[in-house]
Amino acid sequence: MNAFVKLRQKISPYLFLVPCLIVFGLFLFYPFAKTIYLSLYKTDKLGQAKLFVGFGNYIDLFTSESFYNSLLVTLIFVVIVVMVSMLLGLVTALLVNKNFPGIRVFSTAYALPMAIASSAAALIFEIMLDPTIGILDKFLRSDINWLHDERYALVCVALLTAWLNSGINYLYFSAGLANIDESIYERASVDGANEWQKFTRLTLPGLSPILFYTVIVNIILAFQSFGQVKILTEGGPGESTNLIVYSIYRDAFFNFRFGGAAAQSVVLFLIVMLLTLLMFRLEKKGVKY
Repeated sequence: MNAFVKLRQKISPYLFLVPCLIVFGLFLFYPFAKTIYLSLYKTDKLGQAKLFVGFGNYIDLFTSESFYNSLLVTLIFVVIVVMVSMLLGLVTALLVNKNFPGIRVFSTAYALPMAIASSAAALIFEIMLDPTIGILDKFLRSDINWLHDERYALVCVALLTAWLNSGINYLYFSAGLANIDESIYERASVDGANEWQKFTRLTLPGLSPILFYTVIVNIILAFQSFGQVKILTEGGPGESTNLIVYSIYRDAFFNFRFGGAAAQSVVLFLIVMLLTLLMFRLEKKGVKY
């Protein structure tokens, strides 16, 4: 009897994990394994594996000029999105870090982008950038077709994505600022520190754990951006906004090359994983807890 009780005590924690493991298995582990499987095959138009080619899809991918263009475009896009969205989140969090009349209105406005669907924001942004009726051209008194010009299309999509991500960054940074002890600023003022010194030597080090976490989250979010590209540019003009995620979508559902799309998905996963691991390696040097 005692042996049965001990066995039940050992097994019961794992039984509580079973529902979670089932959900993860159906919606995460199985699709991931299926993607790796399909990346090794040529498929028919229904996505069924037909011909085993091994690493043939990967070889085709790494000998394709279009893939390297998508990779470069994606990296530029991610850099712009991460830098701008984090800057917006940090600045807005600093602006409402003090109590003043109407603070709740500003707080709601700064957090609002996280509640807006990317498709809805993209449609509004498309109207704003329209060369005929768009408010931006009228304000600048210019005649630029922003979304159909290779010089501006990627930047426009990246700035929209950065604004959409800035809301969650604002919440992260606001939480981080709330955890910094106000007394250290008072002591710094007594010692003669100016506002810039307080920011660089007290605020930023105090926010370093939040900064580290936010960088990783924003990198992952930026690599996953799809809806705004689909609505605004569809990868164009040319391939100037052909991000890897959109390239996967186009290969799978337009060209019916599900094997090639699966190979791109695996490569994208490896890129994000390596960047995340690199960030964790750098954590020890720059993050102060």
